[in-house]
Amino acid sequence: MFRYWGKRDATLNLPTNSSLSVTLSQKSLRTLTTASCSADYPAADELTLNGKPQDIQSSKRTLACLASLRAHRQELESADSSLPKLSSFPLRIVSENNFPTAAGLASSAAGFAALVRAVADLYKLPQSPKELSKIARQGSGSACRSLMGGYVAWRGGDLADGSDSLAEEVASQSHWPEMRALILVVSAEKKDVPSTTGMQTTVATSELFATRANAVVPARMTAIEKAIHDRDFPTFAEITMRDSNGFHATCLDSWPPIFYMNDVSRAAVRLVHDINNLVGRTVAAYTFDAGPNAVIYYLEKDSALVAGTFKAILGTSLEGWSGPFYEPLKDITTSGVALDQVDSRAVDVLKTGLSRVILTGVGEGPISVEEHLVGEKGEILSRQ
Repeated sequence: MFRYWGKRDATLNLPTNSSLSVTLSQKSLRTLTTASCSADYPAADELTLNGKPQDIQSSKRTLACLASLRAHRQELESADSSLPKLSSFPLRIVSENNFPTAAGLASSAAGFAALVRAVADLYKLPQSPKELSKIARQGSGSACRSLMGGYVAWRGGDLADGSDSLAEEVASQSHWPEMRALILVVSAEKKDVPSTTGMQTTVATSELFATRANAVVPARMTAIEKAIHDRDFPTFAEITMRDSNGFHATCLDSWPPIFYMNDVSRAAVRLVHDINNLVGRTVAAYTFDAGPNAVIYYLEKDSALVAGTFKAILGTSLEGWSGPFYEPLKDITTSGVALDQVDSRAVDVLKTGLSRVILTGVGEGPISVEEHLVGEKGEILSRQ
């Protein structure tokens, strides 16, 4: 939501600026991960994602996470000789997402957060989520924030070793539980420019980048944290939208330019501004990560005005109008604002440009569940 872009140390995955995100509810968006280990497994660690084996050995980020987790387990085993030597056993990790992967919906953040939490639980590690966030950061920068629920900041830190670059809860889920999000899934295809490549290009070539990272973001971080503490949605919304616009401006300023947003994305932007103008107050905010999919924030009390308008435009036949967050909308049959007063071009583009919607809200961090993706004999159990 308030993103980082660019690294001051690529090896340690240290960001050029601090960032902030809203952890979304697992009632709607979820990564389910099971970690197991056994002396009977093949010698190498294994990772299966959405039913497909992954090449761990070619992923330095995954190897770094697993090495750090093993080191913490080895410390426990060295201090207590009665503990089983789990750190010496090969790992079998199986993970499944219920949302598109590599499409700009933070699948890598969710995946690495779930992986770190699952292995930490398997190893019975005593480290707090804040300490574990430093490990998750090595896999995916944004993953460090996903180890906590509610509203979470990733402090960029100043130390060269990265020991002060970690996640910190700004406010819990219960502090501002009314926050809702409507995700417009423009495309489930993999994005043309992966985030890591995009960051490298922007840092190396964008003249706007340094100003954003050094001057704009620090002030906005202070302001948005205050807005969250004060439950001040209009301020939260404006900062969120301005930061999204600024981030994509640096991408466009890169050379060659990077286009993560498309015509459907821009139509969503126009509609949000139209809704706010017609209502006469700020009731909706958009944000875009490194992809075309829009996340539209609003408060539950304004569901009819915001989500109701999108529902009227998109129609109920589009996948996603269901689930626990649909309850305030199920009996709404008319638009929250007059559709003849909004940009007709935006309406036309949105009607044909989306593959699904996701209704969600602020949620909890990783939790342990009774579902397992690895059986007692090590067999993979798919839940898809």
